[in-house]
Amino acid sequence: MIVGVGIDVAEIDRFARSLERTPGLATRLFLPAERFLPSGERRGVASLAARFAAKEALAKALGAPRGLRWTDAEVVTADSGAPSLVVRGTVAERAAALGVRRWHVSLSHDAGVASAVVVAEA
Repeated sequence: MIVGVGIDVAEIDRFARSLERTPGLATRLFLPAERFLPSGERRGVASLAARFAAKEALAKALGAPRGLRWTDAEVVTADSGAPSLVVRGTVAERAAALGVRRWHVSLSHDAGVASAVVVAEA
């Protein structure tokens, strides 16, 4: 059964300006594994914008409650390239309260826009 669906888009250039303008924003939004590739290189801004959109979409799928911590949701990428979500803390608590047992996530970025869809399933 579907508990919630969320979708979000982020303008990549606007997101990049936010990161430049606000020191420490990336560390408040993302865990180190989200900011860096396994090789140690920094992820590109389009990839970060898509991950930000996924976190926004996740919050919407959970009913957009107050008090969710950005770093309590992590977007991870399998070797195949498929994204998935790992939740903990405030996000895991809300998901458990709603009976969420499985997540589906899709990320995309093209033409200056990053987007994400998250489905929460019981």
